[in-house]
Amino acid sequence: MADKLTPAEAEKEFWNSLKESNTGMLGLDQAGYHHQPMTGFGEPETGTIWFFSRNDTDFARNVAVGGQQGMFCYQAKDQKVQACIHGDLSIDQDRARIEKYWNPVVAAWYPDGKDDPHLTLIRFNAEDGRVWVSDKGALGFGYQVMKANLTKTTPDVGGVSDVNLN
Repeated sequence: MADKLTPAEAEKEFWNSLKESNTGMLGLDQAGYHHQPMTGFGEPETGTIWFFSRNDTDFARNVAVGGQQGMFCYQAKDQKVQACIHGDLSIDQDRARIEKYWNPVVAAWYPDGKDDPHLTLIRFNAEDGRVWVSDKGALGFGYQVMKANLTKTTPDVGGVSDVNLN
C-alpha cells in the first residue's frame, strides 16, 4: 500500500474508522499544551467533529476564548488508521447535535441530563492533517518486519497521505 494511498482514500479511511473507534487526543495547538482523551462524533460531509465537554474544565474555558486552533490525534482500536488532524475549535450549543449524539456513556458525565448547566459541545472544524493506513494486521506487520530484516530493505506496512478535510 505504500505510495498508493491517495488523499481521498486516506480521508475515507479516517472518517470510516472514526465511526467505529471514536476516541482520540484533543487539545489546543499550542506549545506546552497537553492534549486529553476525548470522544468525537464525526460528520464527514462538513468536516466537523463534535465533542461533549463540561464548561467548567480548563479545556472548554480555553476554547471559549475564541479563535483557538486545535489538534486531534487519533489511533483506531485495530491500529489500522492513525491520524493527526488540525482545525478550528469553538464552543457550540447545537441542540440537534446534543440530541443526535447523546448516549448512556455521555449521560454519565451530566447528572442533570441534556439540560445540565455544565453541558457544552466543542466543535472541531477539521482543516488538514496526515493519515496513515495499514491493512496488514499483526501477522502481516510481523512478516513485513521479518522480511525487511532478512532482505535489508524497509517494511511495507501501509500508506500515508496528507489530507484536506474542509
